[in-house]
Amino acid sequence: MKKIWGILLLCSVLLLTGCGKATKESVVKDFSKKVESAKGYQLKAELEISNHEDTYRYDVTVSHKEKGFYRVELKNKANNHEQVILKNDDGVYVLTPSLNKSFKFESNWPYNNSQVYLLESLLDDIKNDQSKTYEETKDGFTFITKVNYPNNRSLVKQKITLDKNYVLKKVEVMTAEDVPQMTLVVTSLDMKAKFDDDHFALEKSMESASIEEDSIPTGSLEDVIYPLYIPDGTKLTNQEKVAKTNGERIILSFEGEKPFLLVEETVSREDELTVIPTYGEPFLLMDTVGSITDNSLTWMAGGIEYYLVSDVMDQLELTEIARSISVIPTMK
Repeated sequence: MKKIWGILLLCSVLLLTGCGKATKESVVKDFSKKVESAKGYQLKAELEISNHEDTYRYDVTVSHKEKGFYRVELKNKANNHEQVILKNDDGVYVLTPSLNKSFKFESNWPYNNSQVYLLESLLDDIKNDQSKTYEETKDGFTFITKVNYPNNRSLVKQKITLDKNYVLKKVEVMTAEDVPQMTLVVTSLDMKAKFDDDHFALEKSMESASIEEDSIPTGSLEDVIYPLYIPDGTKLTNQEKVAKTNGERIILSFEGEKPFLLVEETVSREDELTVIPTYGEPFLLMDTVGSITDNSLTWMAGGIEYYLVSDVMDQLELTEIARSISVIPTMK
C-alpha cells in the first residue's frame, strides 16, 4: 500500500510541475519550433506607422515559403496604393503595379535589419537579445526586445505579443519613452499555407496586385513640396522647374553646413512591365517603399518621385529630411 501511495504522490508532483507557469526559455523554444517547422505561412495584418502628427495605415499580406521565398503586399488604406516586396531565386524586387514597374535590388533583405511583419525576423530579435524581458499574461506571452532599424534612431525596442498557442498577435515598435511608432495587429495567420513557386514569380505577383485608377499618376506638378525639416546652417539657394518627355521635374538645391539636393518629378505608367536595376536596400518610408543607399534616398508618393542626395549627410540625416516631406500636392 505504501508503494502505491508513493507512486501516486510522485505522479501528483509531476503533474503539478507540468502544469506550472511557462518559462521564458520554454516559450522561446515553443515559438521557435512553430516558426522553424513551418514549410510556409500566410500572415494578414493591419500596420500603423506614426510620423510626427501623421499616421499611415496599411493592409499587409505576407506569403512565405521555405528556402527564402517571400511576398509582402502592402496596401495603403488612404489611397489604395499597393506595392509588393518580393524575394525569389532571382533576387529582391519592389513592385509598383500602378506604374507597371519593378525595381530590382542586389540586397540581403530581409536579413539585414528587423522586419515587423516577418515571423523569422521577430524570432531572431527574441533569440539575439540576451537582455530581453518576458511576461506571461492571462491571454498569452509578451517579449520586449531590442530592434535593429539602422535608418531610424528613434526605434529602439519592440513588444511582441503571442497567444497561449504561441501564435503572433501583435507587435509594437517603440521609442525609448515607450511610444509606439509602428503597430502591427495580426488578423489571421495560417502556419500550414502552401504555395507554388509561381506565387513568388515577378510577373504573377504583378498581375495579382490590385490597381486603383486614382493611383495612376498623370499630368504636371502644381505645387513645390518643401521639406519641413532643414538642418541648421543650411538653406534653399536655387529652385528650377524643367519639362521632361512625360511631365515635369523640380530641382531644389540646398547649400550650407549640410548641403543636399532634392528632386521631385512626375511619373508615368509603363505600357509593358519594366524592371529597373536599383542600388541600395528596400526601405519602408511612411506611406511607400523606397530605396536607400549610403548617401541617397529615392521614393514615390502621391504620383511624385522624390530623389534626395547629399555628399556629407548620412542615412539617418537623410531620412529625417525625407520624413518631413509629408504634404501631397494636387495633380492635374
